[in-house]
Order: sequence, then structure tokens, then C-alpha cells
Amino acid sequence: MNKRLLIRVLISSMLFLPYLLHNRGDIRMGWLDRLEQLTYDARLVLTMPNTVDDRIVILDLDEKSLLEEGQWPWPRDRMARLIDRLFIDYQVKVLGFDIVFAEADNRSGLPTLERLARDELRNVPQFGQALERLRPLLDTDNIFAEALADRATVLGYVFRHAGDAGEGVSSGMLPRPLIPSDQADTNIPFVEAIAYTGNIAMLQNNSAGGFFENALVDRDGKYRRVPLLQIYNDNIYPSLAFAVAYQALGRPNLDFVFQHGADGPRDGLDLDWLTLGDKRIPVGENASVLVPYRGQVGSFPYVSAADVLHGRATKYPLKGAIVLMGASAAGLHDLRNTPIGDRFIGVEIHANIVSGILDETIKHHPRYVQGIEITVLVLLAILMTVVLPRVPVVTATLMTVLIILLIIVLNLVIWGRGNFVLPLASLLSFTFLLYFLHMIYGYFVEARGKRELSGLFGRYVPPELVAEMGKNPGDFSMASENRVLTVMFADIRNFTGIAEKLSPPEVSELLNAFLTPMTRVIQRHRGTIDKYMGDAIMAFWGAPVSDQQHARNALLSAIEMQGALSELQKGFDRRGWPEIRVGIGLNTGDMRVGNMGSSFRMAYTVMGDSVNLGARLENLTKAYGVTIAVGEATCKAVPDFAFLELDRVRVKGKDNPVAIFSPIGPRNDMGKETRQMLKKHATALHYYRERDWDSAEKEFFGLAQSFPERKLFAIYLDRVTHFRGNPPPEDWDGISVILHK
Repeated sequence: MNKRLLIRVLISSMLFLPYLLHNRGDIRMGWLDRLEQLTYDARLVLTMPNTVDDRIVILDLDEKSLLEEGQWPWPRDRMARLIDRLFIDYQVKVLGFDIVFAEADNRSGLPTLERLARDELRNVPQFGQALERLRPLLDTDNIFAEALADRATVLGYVFRHAGDAGEGVSSGMLPRPLIPSDQADTNIPFVEAIAYTGNIAMLQNNSAGGFFENALVDRDGKYRRVPLLQIYNDNIYPSLAFAVAYQALGRPNLDFVFQHGADGPRDGLDLDWLTLGDKRIPVGENASVLVPYRGQVGSFPYVSAADVLHGRATKYPLKGAIVLMGASAAGLHDLRNTPIGDRFIGVEIHANIVSGILDETIKHHPRYVQGIEITVLVLLAILMTVVLPRVPVVTATLMTVLIILLIIVLNLVIWGRGNFVLPLASLLSFTFLLYFLHMIYGYFVEARGKRELSGLFGRYVPPELVAEMGKNPGDFSMASENRVLTVMFADIRNFTGIAEKLSPPEVSELLNAFLTPMTRVIQRHRGTIDKYMGDAIMAFWGAPVSDQQHARNALLSAIEMQGALSELQKGFDRRGWPEIRVGIGLNTGDMRVGNMGSSFRMAYTVMGDSVNLGARLENLTKAYGVTIAVGEATCKAVPDFAFLELDRVRVKGKDNPVAIFSPIGPRNDMGKETRQMLKKHATALHYYRERDWDSAEKEFFGLAQSFPERKLFAIYLDRVTHFRGNPPPEDWDGISVILHK
């Protein structure tokens, strides 16, 4: 094997290794998982039948029902009338509730009357006799339970798992298990519950049951796969959809089908199907299924619960139908994120699964697909490693495109005709990356463009961004253009006074010692150095390489720069140099960016009103006793950070006021004391701007006492004192006017 071929084999092998480890589960490549999910979603959307299945009807708790009948939950006697209507008047086949009735219905007043009969009115026999006559009418739970009895009904309930809120506390009652522990003879790793929220016993004793939570939601929050069965205390319980289908099919026998038969390992890796009578249900290793979405919301007929309750609904499509009761009303929050929409009505997920079980349209994705994936990856690696070096670039490109098209076509054929889900993203990305790496090695033709970019931008941006730009050098130039960017101004306070205490060589050393680590921080966060202005730094984010997170990266740079300054000061102290403090101003907005200057000297820089405001914000840090001040646009661009509002100011040359803030830190990391401070400060500002000096003084005084290190509160106390003696004019709007630049 010659050296070049050996290098190509090594390239292919090094690329294959992470794919192999990802396939085995030893590592997770998040980008590949996300890409696989995207390709799955695309195939699902492209191949959905988009037809309506009228065998399954959604009994809808819609806005109309809540408007007519009042807020949910409804009284249980009303629910009983609803059930009677469905089974007697409309002759439905099965009724499933995507609802849990976890608490007794006490709205009839029966518990209060019983207490009176035991206590205050125990010596009034007429009261006790009347109560006993009325009890059947007042015991609404019993009325509901009797309506459920001897009918094909399924009540929903919720299992909880490790990490859930209130994970270990159960309430209510579970239905009888589908498979009791003494009959469970498999090694399947079912999703295991540790607690539950069930229905009250009176109701559950008269109905079947099925869980409706999904413990297998993907990391992006989408409902692609759901468990059909879960295990609790070694008993196996069905999902709501499975229990409804089980009732609709006449409660047939359930069996597990394994690849190696009854004498095999009978574990999750060997599990292939569930059979429900003559229906085959393809399942994954933990007895879960891929949801067979028929189409968008509305793939099943909807009937308003209020129309059924009052007999206004037509018999079609209810007669003989499988009915699932759920909610589309916005206030009941039963919306789910799915591959076909992020506001999918939850009950329709169960309906799609029931429909898929009846039609046997659920996609098959067993564990042995992993073996197929690895085999195809090995074949691709061998083919492309051998062929690519032997053909011209154009031929290699066409061949790669044909391989990618062939993978897609075969995958879609197997998906559609074989009802089988094979991986797609891993094969496509592996093919593309093989091509890319081999082309880079064999045909290194971009070096000149990269060198030119490095010459143009190397002084301004970090090497990592230059390398990123080098991948598409034609996309970048130094031509002037308008962009929304974030600018930073960082300046050493009172540098003139500091410089007077040092010799000229020491001043130069101090500046170098300051600028070097600050520049590293800026470049580490994808910032572009605009210029050094003596003791000040001007930088910006979002150009020349676009950065959707330019405001966040600028803010993180400013915070890290202040931290780096603390470490830097230790070295200054050892050398006997004065303490330095730095004010930083950040602002986000529309700016002109590009190569600007004269025929004698050009510079890649930013200009505009937003830039000027950033400079003024840096000047304002000292006045408000903060180290970092940011504009309102920067604040809004980083919503997961908490900010302390400093003021609303009208700067020189501008009529419109701007709000200015100082960062506190990530909201999730804030303690209770900090949250209370921000709340009290907002209240104090409100009083201040409303000229309620007494209330404002009280709030700011409390803040100043609790947080003496924050100069801002003392500033506002001084303002309140001033305005109390010198009231502002009638047209005063609470805006501070900043005359200096």
C-alpha cells in the first residue's frame, strides 16, 4: 500500500470511528442526532396520507364547551350524562379519556351536609333522613362511576419517573395491569415508573385505564416515539392509545414476538413485534412505537362535548366510533410539539396511534437497524476511498451526488413500501464528509484565497474566524455595508492620573499588560478589534463573520474582561503600580461596517449613531457606579440574562430617550436576594418617575441599606432629595439629560 493510499485509508478510518462509537452509544454526536431527527421529520411530512380517519372521533373540550358549561372540570353528574348520551343516544363503540380524575367531586356539598349530620344537626333526625334521600343525587362521583360501569371506557392516568416533580408520591388508584407481575416472562427494558397520579378508586374500579404521559420525548421536545407499555412494581400497564385499541378490537390476546422465537433471549434487542389478536405492532426495544401521524391537526372528526351533552350533534360520525375525549381549548394547555407542528393537540397523538394499530401502519425501527447502518457505512468508506483518488474532481463530485441520491431514493422506498425506518442522516453526512476530506487532501486549491483573507482580516479578527472565512472566501470582502452589530468601548478610568505616577517605560508596559489579555478575551468570544485608542479598546461583534449571538458574545466578553482585570491587578500590585478600573459600554444596533478612511489610510471599522451611543455608555459607567453599561437593544438581545435598569437618558444631539442597563448575570443563576433587589428597584423607579417621592425614597433607602456596594441607589436617593426641594417642571418625564459626550 503506497503512502498516499495509506493516508486516505487513515482519513476514512478516522472519520468512521466517531460514527461507529455514536452507533454503539459510546458517544453522542448531538449534531448528528438533530440531523437524523430532521430527516425523519422530513420523510414523515412528505409521506403522510393527509386523510381523515372517521373511525376515531375526538370529543372536544373546546372553547364553545367551556363557554356553555363553565370551566373545567365539570361536575361528575354532568360527565355521567355525557357518557349516557354517547353510549345510549349515539351508540359509540369505545370511549377513552385523555383526562385524569384524580380528586373527588365535592361541589355538590355532600361532605358539608354529612359533617352537619354528624355534628351540629346530629339530634335532628329529619335532617339525617332528608340527607339519606338526597344522597344518591348528591354523590356525583358515584353517579359518574355507575355511568362508566359495564361500558367500554378507558380512563387516563399519569406515571411519574425519576427526575419528575413529586417523583416518589403516588395518588389515586391504578387499573388492573395488562400483564400481572407473575405472568411477565420477558427481559424487555420497559420504561419504568416510580409513582403515579391515578383516578379515584370509585371511578377506576368501573373502567379500564391507560397512561397518557410520554417518558420518551426527544431532547428537542418533540413527540416522535411513545411507550405502548410501562412497568410499575413489576406489573405491566398499557398506554391510553393501546388500551383503547385493545377495547376496540374486543380485548384479544396480547403476545410478544421475538426474532429468535420463544427460546431466544426475549429481551429488548430481540423484540420485534407485539401482536394484538391479528394485528401486528412493530415496537422498539422498550416496547415503544413511532407515532404514525396521518397529517396535520384535524386528521380525525371533532365533535364538541357541549353538542353531545345537549343532543345537538349528528349521529355521524359518532355511531360505532372510537371516541377519545380531549381538549383543544387554549386554557387547558393540551398542546404538544411534534414533527408536523409545535402546537399539536395532544389527544390527536393518541388517536394517530390507535389508527396506526388498526391499519398496521406504524413504522418499524428495531435495534438491529444499527447493524445495517454500520454495514452500509463500511461499504461507503471502502468505495469512496478506492474510487475518489482515481477520478477527476468533476467525476468524483458527480459520483458523490449520485451516491447521495441513491441513498435517499432507496431509503424512501424502504420507508414507504417496507414500512421500515432506516437511518438517513448518518449515511448522507458520512458520504459528504468522506468526499470533503478526500477532496481537501487531494485537491488543495483554496490556499491562495485563504492567504488573502488572512492578510485582509488577520489584524482584526481571531485566527479561528479567519479559518472559518477561508472555507468560503468569496463570501467576504471589506466593502462597506449596513448590519446590525454590537459595539464595545472599554476605557481605563483616570488613566492620565495613573500615567503621571509612572515612568514612560512603565506606562508602556502597563498598557501592553492590559491590552493583551483584554484582546484575548474579545477574540475568544468572536469579537473584531476595531482599534486601540491609547488606553481604550474599541471592538465589535457580528462582522466580518455573521454571528447571530453577537450581543451575547459581546456581553460575555465584557463580563470576562472585568474578571480578567481582577487577576491582572494582582500582578500590578506586586510591581507597585496603581489600581486600574475599567468602564465598558456595549450597544447593539444598525451600523455601517467596512473599510473606511482616505486614500492615505484605510481601516476596517464601524460608524453610526449606535456606535456613538456605545461610546457614551462607557462614559456613563462612572456616573452610575457600574463597570458595564449596555443599551436597551443589547439587553433585549440576551433575554436569559438579568439586567439592572440604570436610567432612561436623553443624550446630547438626540431627542429620543434610551434606557440603559447594567448586567447582573444569568437569570437561572440568580439567588432569591438578587431577584428581590431587581423587583424592589423596578418598583422604586416607578415611584420615582411618578413623582411619588416618599414611596421612592423609602424603596431606594431600603435598597441602599441592603446593597451599600451599589452606588446607584444612593444616586437616586440624592435625586429624590433634590426634587423634593426643587420639583421638576410639569412636563418632566423622568428622563435624565446627558449633555456631555
